[in-house]
Amino acid sequence: MIAERAYWLAWSQISGVGPILLQRLQQHFGNLETAWKASPAELRKVEGFGSQTLEKVVQQRSRLHPQQLLTQHQQENPLFWTPADPEYPQLMREIPSPSPILYYRGEVDLAENLGHKSLVGIVGTRQPSDYGIRWTRQISTALAKNGFTVVSGMAEGIDTESHLATMKAGGRTIAVLGTGVDVIYPHKNRDLYKQILTSGLVISEYPAKTPPNRTNFPRRNRIIAGLSRAVLVMEAPLKSGALITANYANEFGRDVYALPGRIDDQPSQGCLKLISQGAGLINQQLSELLTMLGAIPQIDIESKLVTTTPLPNLSPELQQVMNVLASEALTFDFIVQKTGMNPGLVSSALLQLELMSLVSQLPGMRYQKI
Repeated sequence: MIAERAYWLAWSQISGVGPILLQRLQQHFGNLETAWKASPAELRKVEGFGSQTLEKVVQQRSRLHPQQLLTQHQQENPLFWTPADPEYPQLMREIPSPSPILYYRGEVDLAENLGHKSLVGIVGTRQPSDYGIRWTRQISTALAKNGFTVVSGMAEGIDTESHLATMKAGGRTIAVLGTGVDVIYPHKNRDLYKQILTSGLVISEYPAKTPPNRTNFPRRNRIIAGLSRAVLVMEAPLKSGALITANYANEFGRDVYALPGRIDDQPSQGCLKLISQGAGLINQQLSELLTMLGAIPQIDIESKLVTTTPLPNLSPELQQVMNVLASEALTFDFIVQKTGMNPGLVSSALLQLELMSLVSQLPGMRYQKI
């Protein structure tokens, strides 16, 4: 609902209230609008709300007006999901610290968000060896050709190689940034960034214009793990951000696989540690890895997700809107984005389709195919 997403945004602006506390608020009060209007005494009943946190909430809440904040925020950040939106990635809902706001740019694939398509994270060192690069390219290519979406962080090294190899193989990739979705870091990856936007997606929990900050990247790693059904660590020394991602994956109940290396190779020490702790072993039999990851032909997923049979007696504009709609409710803005049509034309088309009993409108300007 539009009202509820405004409160997710408002709560995310309160310092000291992070994703875990927001989850507790939502579970305790049923929704964040009720939590926003709760008294300090009522908030104190929620685990984690001590005196200092309550003082910050009382001071900052009085200066924020959720609906007004949402309107202003959308001017610079038009594309984002909150857990109140049905398009919010389902796998992220399962973790204990889901992002209250997920900003995005690029091409949305609803099958990914709804959990009908498998996402696999690939992470590793910024300074890989030829061995690490070779295996990253091989595995990314195999995943792409078997219908998986590859998730990584667009950093130098293993991340960059995984994105490039996936797209070269005709696959889809998602880059999770530690900056705003409009800030390219490292800048040398500007061409990669542009390429990802043409067929994949860029995601961040940080608003537009957020510059690089070393504290943001470890937090970014939990999103890579949260979006992915499994995480593959290709090469990682003992002090590596890739191991942070693997730890998050373990915490979230995701599978972790690691590429083995020689025991005296520094870039492999982190992977060997993960294997000693029970991570799956990546070996030459990539078919075994694909089987373990549950390879499903992409065509089967798509055929279950959407019906593409043309409806009779519809104008091209109406048919274009119908092709986007699904049995799940979609926001008006999402429909406009996917059709590429003028908002006025989309609004008119939806009204006509509703009068024809082909579409139903739900609260919050959401529409679904009947």
